[in-house]
Amino acid sequence: MTDTDPPPASTPRTIYRHRIATRAWHWVNAVTLFIMLGSGLTILNAHPHLYWGAYGANFDHPWLNTIHWPSYVTIPAHYNLAIARRWHLLFAYVLSFGLLGYMVVSLLNRHFLRKLRVRVRDLSAANLWHDVREHLAMRFHDPADPQAYNIFQKLSYVGVIFVLIPTMILTGLAMSPFMDAAWPWLLDLFGGRQSARSIHFIAAAALTGFIVIHLTLVILAGPINEVRSMITGRWRVPEEEA
Repeated sequence: MTDTDPPPASTPRTIYRHRIATRAWHWVNAVTLFIMLGSGLTILNAHPHLYWGAYGANFDHPWLNTIHWPSYVTIPAHYNLAIARRWHLLFAYVLSFGLLGYMVVSLLNRHFLRKLRVRVRDLSAANLWHDVREHLAMRFHDPADPQAYNIFQKLSYVGVIFVLIPTMILTGLAMSPFMDAAWPWLLDLFGGRQSARSIHFIAAAALTGFIVIHLTLVILAGPINEVRSMITGRWRVPEEEA
């Protein structure tokens, strides 16, 4: 090579980023949550008022009156409470046993320990502010360790896996008369059936917010690369970070 020759182009570096258990659970959840949220809105349309405590009916004062959700976001598209409940309950089983299976596998392969462990130094003001600046600059990964999750990813994934989804499952069980008879402590845990219904709605709204932010960041980070990594497990490190 002479002094006038251009430098050789760098070869993009590809890493194995997502194990098969993570990828499988991700895509199962993508379908499951879509159906559960849509059928849940149909169920909510049957009585779009939320209360605190053990009781709530038409003449009680709700803490929130929700809108009537249009047919293009509900499952089914026409109002049918019985079918919506069947879809909701069926995929509640998928969500519950999928979470259980993912937790068992992630404990065995140490995924939680390797990827999601939050250390005290991660929560320092300096580290949080650094990640805020990196996100604002559209840099979403650490060039020194592209596989590592940043603190906001860790906190959001921990919140979803260990707080939001379990809360949705338990509050859903608390609204079941059969489970109330078998596990009466569920009603005491959430302060009554109507409180459980309200918490169920809040958790679902928080999960919907997570999904919207997650999809937005996928688009900003490069949708082709991100989606491919969740299908094949292989992720190409962006050139500016390689």
